[in-house]
Amino acid sequence: MPQTLRIRRSLTDIQYEYEKGNKKPLDDLMRAWKGIKEDPGSFFVLGGYHGEPFRGAGWGSSVWWGGYCNHGNILFPTWHRVYLLELENALRAVPGCQDVTLPFWDETNDESKSAGIPWALTDHWFTLLDGTTISNPLRSFVFPLAIQDNINGDDPNYSKPTGYETVRYPLSGLVGTAADRAATDAHNAQFPNYDQNVDYLNANVVAWLTHYYITAGGKQIPAHVAQDYENCLDAPNYTVFSNTTSATQWNTNLPSGTNLVVPLERPHNDIHLAVGGYDVESGPNAADFSPIPGANGDMGENDTAGLDPIFFFHHAHVDRMFWLWQQRHGSTDSLEVISEYPGTNSVDLQGPTPGILGGSWLTLETPLNPFKKSDGQSYTSLDCINIETQLGYTYGPGSLSEIVEKEVAARSDSRVVRVSGINRAAIRGSFVVSVYAEIDGMRQCIGREGHLSRWSVQGCANCQTHLEARSHFSLEGLEDLSESDLEVEVRTRDGLLTAATAQALTPQPAKKPFRVEVVTSDDESPSSPEPVTA
Repeated sequence: MPQTLRIRRSLTDIQYEYEKGNKKPLDDLMRAWKGIKEDPGSFFVLGGYHGEPFRGAGWGSSVWWGGYCNHGNILFPTWHRVYLLELENALRAVPGCQDVTLPFWDETNDESKSAGIPWALTDHWFTLLDGTTISNPLRSFVFPLAIQDNINGDDPNYSKPTGYETVRYPLSGLVGTAADRAATDAHNAQFPNYDQNVDYLNANVVAWLTHYYITAGGKQIPAHVAQDYENCLDAPNYTVFSNTTSATQWNTNLPSGTNLVVPLERPHNDIHLAVGGYDVESGPNAADFSPIPGANGDMGENDTAGLDPIFFFHHAHVDRMFWLWQQRHGSTDSLEVISEYPGTNSVDLQGPTPGILGGSWLTLETPLNPFKKSDGQSYTSLDCINIETQLGYTYGPGSLSEIVEKEVAARSDSRVVRVSGINRAAIRGSFVVSVYAEIDGMRQCIGREGHLSRWSVQGCANCQTHLEARSHFSLEGLEDLSESDLEVEVRTRDGLLTAATAQALTPQPAKKPFRVEVVTSDDESPSSPEPVTA
């Protein structure tokens, strides 16, 4: 183990110190970010590893995913862990910033649940200790080069030009075509006040983090992102903890008397959409809520999410949740993968990444491209299981730390809402699935899940064989509800998904855009597949 571990601290704590007079840690962080953003070969390259600019077969073929990121498979936590390490090393390479570490946005602490995003990530300006006032390097990024959408032919709607600046909710960043630019200009003209926009953004994030519903008996049931982060720490094994594809399969055959699995990737997705551009109701009765249609911020799509600096503070929190799960389940030195389970193949969900063949089985030995160790060999998941002994860092105090010492809650999700048959080919980009019920005369949202999806699915050969998206929600406290009592909305960039819109966007016949069932877990638990340990 390295003699001195680097400590990734809560950004909230660093802000608190700054306000109390210890300004150097935040000042160093700002100077480091300013440095990597001013170098065209640094942050633009690093941010672009995640999605666009596409490379390899994905540059012009919809069969492949052209970014290096892994989503919907078992490499999701480990690939992003090494990605953060690469970014942190770049920050530490800026002259005078060798002691900088990447803080985490503690998304489940009281400050986030009451006020939203830390101000260091949203303030327009920042004054350095030398008296220089700079544009806050953590709030956005201006592209030094254009990214070109080569997938959509004559309709390159996800192209973005040199000089484009990333945006967040409530703004739109679609500028790839003349029609997109006109719509975006008209939309953004409604929101000329930067500070007011930050207020909108924070209110939206708080709504995602704290939503709840009230049962007929008056019990308040959390149905929000903060609760999902806590619940993901209950996941029984690494495979289903790590990604939505594996967890969906597990929940489809949920063993009797066991908890509905929440994978780490689920609340991760929701925060992407909260920051990027999907608004939600802020309470059980949302009759006075006025949604803002047309918000298309960069964090809401994997194509450009990595080019918004907030991405890395969000993912530091996700990585910390991964580490807490490892500590709780005795997995700090080894992880288990269920061999050939859904979520363990390169074509699951997003498609193969550059350097990985289609149809490949993913294991802990699969290269985490494009990241290399000091010996020139590719990182694998085996190289980054223990963050302290292998990577030389750990996490400082933060929320949910107390969960590590607790027993897994003996909760039973015996009745579950399953929404299935959602055809991703009919949807452009990411989308949100929500379930509503009328309880004591109030229409309430009892569950919601964000799905990160490719912007262009219609022409994606891999997507055509992995079209169905599914969501599962607990009916905790709502034992009397049946399928006829439920209303499901699938909200897309083009509005609500209906049979008509699905029919228009895909040649497949679409009598119904999705199916809704209330299912009960089997009386007998299915036999669990054998894990592979490394």
